[in-house]
Amino acid sequence: MKKRIAILGSTGSIGTQSLDVIDQNPDMFEVEVLTANNNVELLVDQAKKYQPNAVVIANKDNYKTVADALQNEPVKVFAGAEALNQVVQMDSIDLVITGMVGYSGLIPTWHAVKAGKNIALANKETLVVAGEIITKLAIEKQVDILPVDSEHSAIFQCLTGEIANPVEKIYLTCSGGPFREKSKEDLGKVTVADALAHPNWDMGAKITIDSATLINKGFEAIEAHWLFGLPSSKIEVIVHPQSIVHSMVQFEDGSIKAQLGLPDMRLPIQYALGFPYRIKNDFPRFSFLDYPTLQFEQPNTKIFRNLALAFEALDAGGNVPCVLNAANEVVVQAFLEGKITFLQMPEIIEETMEKVSFIEKPGMEDLIQTNAETRRVAQLLTENKI
Repeated sequence: MKKRIAILGSTGSIGTQSLDVIDQNPDMFEVEVLTANNNVELLVDQAKKYQPNAVVIANKDNYKTVADALQNEPVKVFAGAEALNQVVQMDSIDLVITGMVGYSGLIPTWHAVKAGKNIALANKETLVVAGEIITKLAIEKQVDILPVDSEHSAIFQCLTGEIANPVEKIYLTCSGGPFREKSKEDLGKVTVADALAHPNWDMGAKITIDSATLINKGFEAIEAHWLFGLPSSKIEVIVHPQSIVHSMVQFEDGSIKAQLGLPDMRLPIQYALGFPYRIKNDFPRFSFLDYPTLQFEQPNTKIFRNLALAFEALDAGGNVPCVLNAANEVVVQAFLEGKITFLQMPEIIEETMEKVSFIEKPGMEDLIQTNAETRRVAQLLTENKI
């Protein structure tokens, strides 16, 4: 029987590559639901090609355009955030790929888990903001959360078959982004175009900026804490410019297992979709002869302050990771709009973390309120920098 897939964020980088994996395995998967925020044209094209049960356009202003374009297709059309929360609960869905970017992916993922849907998790903010709530709920509902981020997929693959063997440490690898060898003085001069030029991965603008500031790796450390039940002391970020070793696990005997491959998000997506089985494909193969040297080095957290702030948020717990995420979303948007500089982003995030009220054991409503409060504070601080 085919596995029926819902893709949240089908027009984004993860969504389009997920559809590529489905295209290559039509006997194994079929598209049940597609969602997008504003990319009407691509969502309509996808709906016509894949004939899903339903599509959701999150921006209600675009509903009529999508509905008119699909009026002759056997596809239900819905709009708005509430429709997203409802559609993920459909009985016909076997697996939900959460490819939405940022905080917006949290609530739909939460509803999918509450409905007992297995999750292929590409929206790291879900666990950054509400890791304790989501992981407890997943256990209660017997839901699998299968990591799609290449680093977490690598760790997941390395841990398969090792359930009885305690982990000493995990290494999250990091390309270092486009500014790996830059000084703080250099970073004061970078442009938006500079920051969007990632050396290895093809991602959306927001995630590319997060990779340039290294906060993306900090988010991944928080995500790893919840996925694998490890304290921050057992999570280490290591810079690996070639992005061939996707991450590593060190066990109590000192042995290290690593997962290697070319930088291609289709591999971790396919692993999550097919788990526990590996699926044959025709993706380009890695050759050691093409990469005679693999480098590893320590990240500079004095220059890339965001990475240190993420570990501070992880250790603080409570609603602090939620504050970190919301403040980051505000400053990244301001940077992309040319309103603040690259180095002002961590400054504003740190100031925001100091100002927002701490909640030790937040519920989902607390986190929703924290997100709103943080955005107000960060926006005000951003305006003061302009």
